[in-house]
Parts: sequence; structure tokens; C-alpha cells
Amino acid sequence: MMAKKNKKSVKKKTKKIVKKAKPSVKKTAKKAVAKNEKDAKPAKGGKLIMVVDDEADVRNTVKTVLENAGFKVVTAVNASDCLRKLQKVKPALILLDIMMPGMPVKEAIPKMGNVKIAYLSVVRTSEAEKEDLLKSKKVVAFIQKPFDVDKLVAKVKRLAGK
Repeated sequence: MMAKKNKKSVKKKTKKIVKKAKPSVKKTAKKAVAKNEKDAKPAKGGKLIMVVDDEADVRNTVKTVLENAGFKVVTAVNASDCLRKLQKVKPALILLDIMMPGMPVKEAIPKMGNVKIAYLSVVRTSEAEKEDLLKSKKVVAFIQKPFDVDKLVAKVKRLAGK
């Protein structure tokens, strides 16, 4: 009985997020909703992932997609918020938007401790720019927005060691 309530709750929350999302995110999120409606389940023992993005629709969509895939997810609105939350939680992976207001991401990364980071970016970057961004040993991947939901989940599973 509890599983049915959770499925309905996840379905309802996801549809709300999709309605508020930008067009590029809506398309990706709708695909996730359709795929995950059948097997939506709350994360219990999944790895913890932190999603850091200044855009609420991106944060919430990624959070919902990853929770539906069995991860626990905590979100942060910028690099400073991320650093505050890292004092209390130790995620297996941080999905970090490159361009956010406030503290520059390059300044925040050395302060993040021993955690894997995957950049999220809507900005088109050349291979040379990607190589420069991936110089830090903590940065293990670069994910281009908008992203394919299945590829995002597969990459997060691989990077988080799930």
C-alpha cells in the first residue's frame, strides 16, 4: 500500500516540476516521467549525490530523476551553499554547475574535500576548454546540458560507484 502512495507522490511532484521547467528541460523531464512512472520508488540505501545549480528547475528535475533511479539527493543553490552543506553530508558525487552567481566554482573546488565532481554546463565548450576544466583531480566528468536522462543516470551510477 505504501509503495502505491510513494509512486503517486513521486509522479505528482515530477509533473509539477516539469510544468515549471524551461522548454529544453521539459522535454528531458517528460521523458524521465514516462520512463519512471512504472517503477518510481523512494531512495532508501542509495548513494548520496549533491546537485549544485542556481536554476531551481534544473536542480529539481535532476533531483527527481536521480531519486527515481534509487539515489539519495541533496541540493545546493550555489558554491557557498554547497560548502556549508558539505560540513554535514559526504556525497559520493557532486553534480556542479560551472557558471553560478557568488563564489566562483574554481575557488570552491579546493575547499570541497575529497569528493568526486562532475561539471554540469549549458555553455558549449571546446575540447581544449573541457581539458582545462578537468585538470583538477576531483573533477571526473563533464556533462553537457540539456542531457539525455538515461545517459545522465548511467554516468552518475558509474561515477558514484553504484
